[in-house]
Amino acid sequence: MTHAHDDEHAPEPTLREVSEGVFAYVQLDGSWGLNNTGFFVGRDGVVVIDTCFTERRSRAFVERVRSVTDRPLRTLVNTHHHGDHTHGNWLLPEATIIGHELCRIAVIESGHAASGLFPGVEWGNIPITPPFVTFSERLQLHVDELAVELQFQGPAHTTNDVVAWVPERRLLFAGDLVFNGGTPFVVMGSVSGSIAAVQRLQTLGAETIVPGHGDVCGPEVLQDQISYLRFVQSLAKHAVASGMGALEAARSCDLGRFAEWHDTERLVGNLHRAIAEERGLEPGGDLDILTAIGDMITFNDGKPLRCLA
Repeated sequence: MTHAHDDEHAPEPTLREVSEGVFAYVQLDGSWGLNNTGFFVGRDGVVVIDTCFTERRSRAFVERVRSVTDRPLRTLVNTHHHGDHTHGNWLLPEATIIGHELCRIAVIESGHAASGLFPGVEWGNIPITPPFVTFSERLQLHVDELAVELQFQGPAHTTNDVVAWVPERRLLFAGDLVFNGGTPFVVMGSVSGSIAAVQRLQTLGAETIVPGHGDVCGPEVLQDQISYLRFVQSLAKHAVASGMGALEAARSCDLGRFAEWHDTERLVGNLHRAIAEERGLEPGGDLDILTAIGDMITFNDGKPLRCLA
């Protein structure tokens, strides 16, 4: 049965071995609700990176893991609190769930907030299941002899972003610090913080990047993220000087090459954050998110945000 947000032409999720024993589960086109996950197969168990937005999609992901290995799913890392990365946590009941300390708080506080934003989605059963092992800056996991470094990089996309970096393989699971082919979204984090975070990622020397949304890519995508975010900052500076709000500034600008990225309405939310920062709000500071989202929908001609989950 389909619903209002379905796209019958959307491709099926794909599973790609991005390094020996390491897999990326990619849900294209990577727009709202279509996130990426992944997993590492060890001798005695599996380390999973993120889950999916709905029960159906998370179950499909677990089935794909099971198509590769029947070893226990022992560890689950949440790159941040958003439901498209955490709603399926409950389907890994034997896993130790790891996230940033702020991620745990945000998962609990946000609950099922996404259901109000995407009313047509068939969520299924999504009991809220937060991380119960948390850290503040860095935590190192080991998949057999392979070291996986969890690094806090927020506030950026959110206040609680974590990436999984594998130095030996030059492989990076970037979470939603990277949108490949889609518009970055930082209204719940920081524009300036996102730029700083992505610049730090550039210094890692990654050769393969699994973004939070969009296809697996190389490090060239990082500069694209920075260029867009600086574009947003420039618009915000002009908006403050001209007395414009985020919606007016978004409507009056030329997106140029960034118009090719999907979910362009995110510009409005990003401008809400950038204008607030231009006026002195600290990265990750409190912002009226509901007003920002309302302006995004207005920018989108009053249509609901396109969600294919």
